[in-house]
Amino acid sequence: MTATDRVLLAYKRIAEVDRPEVWIALRDEAEVLAEAASLAEDLPLYGMLVAVKDNIDVAGLPTTAACPEFSYDPTEDATVVARLRAAGALVLGKTNLDQFATGLVGTRSPHGAVRHAHDPEKISGGSSSGSATAVALGIVDVALGTDTAGSGRVPAAFASLVGIKPTLGLVPNTGVVPACVDYDAVTVFADDTATAATVMSVMIGPDAADPRSRSWPATVPLAAPPRPRVGVPRREDLVALCPEYAEAFARTVTGLDAAGMDHDVVDISPLLDAAVLLYDGAIVAQRYAAVGEFLSTGRATADPTVEAIVLGARTPAAHAYVDDLSTLLAAKSYAATLLDGLDGLLLPTTTEHPTIAAVQADPMGINRRLGTFTNFCNLLDMAAVAVPGAPTTAGAPFGVMVVGPAFSDQVVLDVAALVAGDRTAVVVDEGVDVLVVGAHLRGFPLNGQLVERGARFLGEVGTSADYRLVDLGTTPPKPGLVRNGSASIAGELYRMAPAHLGTFLAALPAPMGLGPVTLSDGRQVVGFMCAADAAEAGTDITEFGGWRAYMADRGL
Repeated sequence: MTATDRVLLAYKRIAEVDRPEVWIALRDEAEVLAEAASLAEDLPLYGMLVAVKDNIDVAGLPTTAACPEFSYDPTEDATVVARLRAAGALVLGKTNLDQFATGLVGTRSPHGAVRHAHDPEKISGGSSSGSATAVALGIVDVALGTDTAGSGRVPAAFASLVGIKPTLGLVPNTGVVPACVDYDAVTVFADDTATAATVMSVMIGPDAADPRSRSWPATVPLAAPPRPRVGVPRREDLVALCPEYAEAFARTVTGLDAAGMDHDVVDISPLLDAAVLLYDGAIVAQRYAAVGEFLSTGRATADPTVEAIVLGARTPAAHAYVDDLSTLLAAKSYAATLLDGLDGLLLPTTTEHPTIAAVQADPMGINRRLGTFTNFCNLLDMAAVAVPGAPTTAGAPFGVMVVGPAFSDQVVLDVAALVAGDRTAVVVDEGVDVLVVGAHLRGFPLNGQLVERGARFLGEVGTSADYRLVDLGTTPPKPGLVRNGSASIAGELYRMAPAHLGTFLAALPAPMGLGPVTLSDGRQVVGFMCAADAAEAGTDITEFGGWRAYMADRGL
């Protein structure tokens, strides 16, 4: 399907669903069609349709953050939007949100409450309400949200979507209206993990214009292990769940073994305690710093609940803010200890799915409950991926999250894809490709050295026809690859973070080493080699074409 065809279908769908509250600004169809016709078809996101939350700048459309008096006309795209457009994505328009991204309900907007895509009496969730609903209604392929307290995850849970909330700073916030500037993250909604991850990978990368932006560290893990282990909360940590969600979460946990995972029951109460600080502690002062002066002028048509939260945030004392930062550091340390030996926490995304009427009757209380399991994530500098869990017994959507420490984005994505029974994709473009041909192959004794370093299996490969393989006669058995032959040798290709490659090399015993190897497709990678004198003393096994075939022939 061409990009033009996709645009035509999207605008037809917009008319069919008749959900005007989803959009704050929608581009003219003819304008988007012209842009679609100009796209090169070899672009990685060619023709992908995107909705953008209206606290993220799109050149040519006003940014309002759901407050008309706040409106301004950006002359440049936000960095994330510019990166998506450069990759071939098409922006359809700007979506509705809880005003100034303050809320998890999707009802705090002068443009009206965004109704749930399939149950209009219920909330869509917020604050990224319009973005999630545009995906759930089948209008766009992906949508951008933001997440400070859970706004990129709660709407995903209600709509059976995937929501990726990256480590803080990996995705630049240049051109994004802040909510809590130190704890804001741009997020992606999509129907599946692979699509969401592909889009997220395009947006990731530092930006000199954003002093809080970050790069992947040299130790970044590039994959979850073959059988991950997650922590799940104790029963007493789940008391906020409504009965339907408690039962759905229990069934999701029961299904982990069949999905290829193990789990431990863990105490997350210190994390839940830390979560309270986002709104009930001095940290909320960041919301006043963002838009408090503007709201103080009285010029804005402010949502009463949003106004109360933001203007109330000017009162915390500086010493209380410092105390809260110390509390968060202690909670972050606890989280690091808790996650030692685990590949993430599996948590319910939220507690219940209320009606719009219920939220209007209790706007603060319900919103507070909805953030029970999401609020601590950014405060403690953690990565998270929200995916559908087991539905309720009535067949309603129920969502879960996989949460991990900063820069564990690829690990939690891989684990979340397993939970959802979905395909994963790569979000980390760092690393060194390493060829293994012997004891580090999958199923062999030393493969664990790759797994514990977070190496990612890329596939089975072969060398160019310039090599030979010898059995070195070691214990455990190991082969040596030598570049003075005339055969292609089978192996496996892994990607490893640079720092982990260094520790890997340091641990290699003589006569093994790493050096350049040419693959059958002409690529040059790092591979296991052995010293020439050791190879001469070994037994030539080139005729088998690889170590796995040789060991199978020996019955090993």
